[in-house]
Amino acid sequence: RFIACPQLARRVRRCLQQGAGLGPEPLLLEFAPGPGILTRTLLDEGFRVVALESDSDFLADLQSLENSLDGQLKVIHGDFFRLDPFSKVALKPPAVSSDKLFETMGVAAVPWRADVPLKVFGIVPQQLERNRLWRLLFAMYECSSIYRYGRVELNLFISEKEYTVLTAKPGELRIYQALTVLAQLGYEIELLHKEPWSSFATNLKNGGLAIPKTGQLPNDHLCLVRLTPQQNLFTGGLKPSNAFTFIFMVKQCFAKPKSRLTDRLNSWSLDNSDTLLKALEIPKNAAMRNLYPEDYKRLFEALQNSDMFDETLFHDELLASTSIMN
Repeated sequence: RFIACPQLARRVRRCLQQGAGLGPEPLLLEFAPGPGILTRTLLDEGFRVVALESDSDFLADLQSLENSLDGQLKVIHGDFFRLDPFSKVALKPPAVSSDKLFETMGVAAVPWRADVPLKVFGIVPQQLERNRLWRLLFAMYECSSIYRYGRVELNLFISEKEYTVLTAKPGELRIYQALTVLAQLGYEIELLHKEPWSSFATNLKNGGLAIPKTGQLPNDHLCLVRLTPQQNLFTGGLKPSNAFTFIFMVKQCFAKPKSRLTDRLNSWSLDNSDTLLKALEIPKNAAMRNLYPEDYKRLFEALQNSDMFDETLFHDELLASTSIMN
């Protein structure tokens, strides 16, 4: 867990105020607030905050703060990354149902193309950070969990190395990945602020900074990144009902990013791949890592309309991928 210094709290507040657009007293869902340093600053600036805290050590102080205010703060024992777990048994904190959470907040579902219904703010834990980002991405594409309520806006502190991957350009070796393509297609990605690791305290016994090791990617900061789902994501042939197939198609393409697109299409038993690529204006010798995110969406939509493409080729791999996500 990372605890921010008071000076950072004021900088975060200014970033979150940008384009609030949620009325005179905007509602913010904050996860893992810890001792509430950022929470207090946001409250002072007029935000209504729902604090989702999983660590019972912090609950008492947060609840005391809640009781001192007139409804401006609501504290819930829960873990943002254990929303809607794949379980048939009754949920026990810190696992939380998004339906109950949104009912408590008084936030109603809106159509996908409507304005943002809710802002979320928090620091993504460094442990399994990539997995957590993937889980949010799956939920967004399938309009499940928090995204059943519309285009929920995420304001997340993530590591600089993961921000670098999210914003990579086609052709950048090892950086441009399936996660890059799907994130850039699905979200409007905006860097709000970069903060050195030294602004964060940790609960490590040795008092050191838990800076994740990285190879070639920069990782000197935590980056406050705004991820707003694209309003026009579900146009053409891409829909929440087939989004899982699209995600898997992109992931399979990046299994061998240096390979040619024509080779991948032939492995899917698509005999008219040359005709398809000509219609899409994609060069025959294009490598997977050189395609733009929009090219993958256009390719998927074209395959959906192709009589030669059989989605059952994905069946076993889709089941295995679903099992891993669960």
